[in-house]
Amino acid sequence: MHIVVAGSSGLIGTALVDRLTDEGHEVTRLVRRDPKGSLESRWDPASGVVDRDLITSADVVVNLAGASIGDHRLTTRYAKVVLESRLTTTRLLADTLAETEKGHLIQASAMGFYGPRGDEPITERSAPGWGVLADITARWEIAALSAVEAGTHVQFLRTGLVLAPHGGLAGRLLPLIRTGLLRRLGPGDNWLSWISLPDTVRAITFLAGHEYEGPVNLVSPAPTRSRDLVGALNTAAGKRGLFPVPAAALRLAIGPAADDLLGSQSGIPAVLTRLGFTWEYPTIDEAAAWVLGRTAPL
Repeated sequence: MHIVVAGSSGLIGTALVDRLTDEGHEVTRLVRRDPKGSLESRWDPASGVVDRDLITSADVVVNLAGASIGDHRLTTRYAKVVLESRLTTTRLLADTLAETEKGHLIQASAMGFYGPRGDEPITERSAPGWGVLADITARWEIAALSAVEAGTHVQFLRTGLVLAPHGGLAGRLLPLIRTGLLRRLGPGDNWLSWISLPDTVRAITFLAGHEYEGPVNLVSPAPTRSRDLVGALNTAAGKRGLFPVPAAALRLAIGPAADDLLGSQSGIPAVLTRLGFTWEYPTIDEAAAWVLGRTAPL
């Protein structure tokens, strides 16, 4: 297949391009600088510039573009940057694909769509939630509506916390984990919906070959209490963890994005399960062992 990837320089995008290339797909990366070769194409979402022939002729377009949330404090000003970066990129690609009667868009979204839900199991049928991240995510998905209405095959990736040794949640926690300082985040009894980076890119590749349309909870089949996620990382690192990080300190450090770590979401990947996807790292112990370069306990 010929697959066009926007947002190819991020944590997920970099790993996805590598996997798709290894599997023999033709991959074109959308970049905002001058292209370095035939496998790159320049676009400028703010100005509405994109190679429309490239987009409409691709077998699949994967849109992962958007300003990072995890690397910045989510102030009111930065929340606007995050939202606008998602709306402009998504609208441009969706409107372009809407010009043709065919097309397949795999559109990034997030589990933040559902907001904090306590112990409630969250499937793709669950209602939208509330809060800053829920509002951003809902408007992000609405930005692709033109493609949906035009009959484009659209899948929304409601991705959980992505675990990797070099980025995402685990990447930010590992310095504290390796020094044995981190016991838990806040009270630690909230549910976290997570997925390993390898399973994230495997699932996207899997969905590229499926006709399913609609939201997909891109999470592991085993949501985990926050304290158990940190505990699994400590165990894989051979540490016990000394200190909890108070909830107030997290909110002070990263603003409303702390809801991702303190809010409770027990996400269920109902669609992926029904479609027959299998996880390489389905449990937090297996994922933590991969993150730390260890063998998972039997």
